[in-house]
Amino acid sequence: MKDSKFQTWEEAVSWLISQPEKQELVLACYYDKSLKSAAERYWKSEEWQAIQKFLPQHHGTALDIGAGNGIASYALAKDGWQVKALEPDSSDLVGVGAIRKLSEESQLAIEVTQEFGEKLPFSNQTFDLVFARQVLHHAQDLQRLCNEIYRVLKPGGIFIAVREHVISSPSDLPKFLNAHPLHNLYGGENAYLLKQYLGAIKFAELRINQVIAPFESVINYAPLTEQSLKTKLKKKFHAVPIGAIIYKLFSSKNTFNILLKLLSTIDNRPGRLFSFVCYKPEDKT
Repeated sequence: MKDSKFQTWEEAVSWLISQPEKQELVLACYYDKSLKSAAERYWKSEEWQAIQKFLPQHHGTALDIGAGNGIASYALAKDGWQVKALEPDSSDLVGVGAIRKLSEESQLAIEVTQEFGEKLPFSNQTFDLVFARQVLHHAQDLQRLCNEIYRVLKPGGIFIAVREHVISSPSDLPKFLNAHPLHNLYGGENAYLLKQYLGAIKFAELRINQVIAPFESVINYAPLTEQSLKTKLKKKFHAVPIGAIIYKLFSSKNTFNILLKLLSTIDNRPGRLFSFVCYKPEDKT
């Protein structure tokens, strides 16, 4: 039985928004009172700017799976994509209703469908891009979801999954759920082993271009920016013996990137974030 405060995600988010002490978390989750402002802020964020580098140059048809309140759909549409948003929740605050309202207010064409990703209501080879932000770890059937993504992608099409929670062992899952700031409100959070994500993607016959580790990109460590991450790490290093000397060695642009790679290698936090850039081979149908 689910041990949570609210019956729906809409109720949980509505409560969260009403709490003055939770406003930093509200902004981090893009639950601003003005959804259009939240979507515009996401489009201008360092996270989205980093994601844009992996998107195809040709702006064709894009599917935003598990679109939530539509901030990524908005960003894709602003960039010139023909966007279809898929979201199972009907909510006017965090689901289909919110995306439709955002589309109307922004005058951006976003076609919205209410459904789960495991049964995509689209024909084979429909999309040039399938985008999923914080979606794979919510899958009821991860393999089926990846199979469906493969099916609807055109040969040569790109699949990008960002900000997926990873655990090192099944015993880490309760630790992650207990520490998650939103899970106790409604539930629904989850995490998989890295090999489970990679296995499901590969078994679906998608090819992996890049696995982005926790500190290798702002895509994963947002809402921190590169500058705020540097500031945070500097404080942590300066708090330990000879930490200031070690940090100074990694303070330049190139050496700081080396530091982030090292941190990604040793990071074993339950629920740390990974992202995946994949494609459907041209010779596959």
